[in-house]
Amino acid sequence: VQLQASGGGLVQAGGSLRLSCAASGRTFSRYTMGWFCQAPGKEREFVAAISWSGGSTYYADSVKGRFTISRDNAKNTVYLQMNSLKPEDTAVYYCAADLKSGTVYYTTGYSYWGQGTQVTVSS
Repeated sequence: VQLQASGGGLVQAGGSLRLSCAASGRTFSRYTMGWFCQAPGKEREFVAAISWSGGSTYYADSVKGRFTISRDNAKNTVYLQMNSLKPEDTAVYYCAADLKSGTVYYTTGYSYWGQGTQVTVSS
């Protein structure tokens, strides 16, 4: 599967952005999907994940209550709605996919990665 992330940009603190990740292929609905972020000089870290059906979602503690992950299997797309953004959310955001669902919190749990989209939150 090939992934294309979009929707990043520059926003003021307290603002919102919606990231999208479009996937190629006819088996998108079988994949667990995740979002990760990587700030300069830091390791890539988990943000959110969603099961193949959308019935289960997972969040990093730092984004709970502010970010929402969702998917539309008919459109082969996963979304990350980001509200109440903070300067510390500034990073490149990557979407990822894997057929397995046992290790959603770790980069090693995903076989496929998109190219990343930059999110910058100004104070």
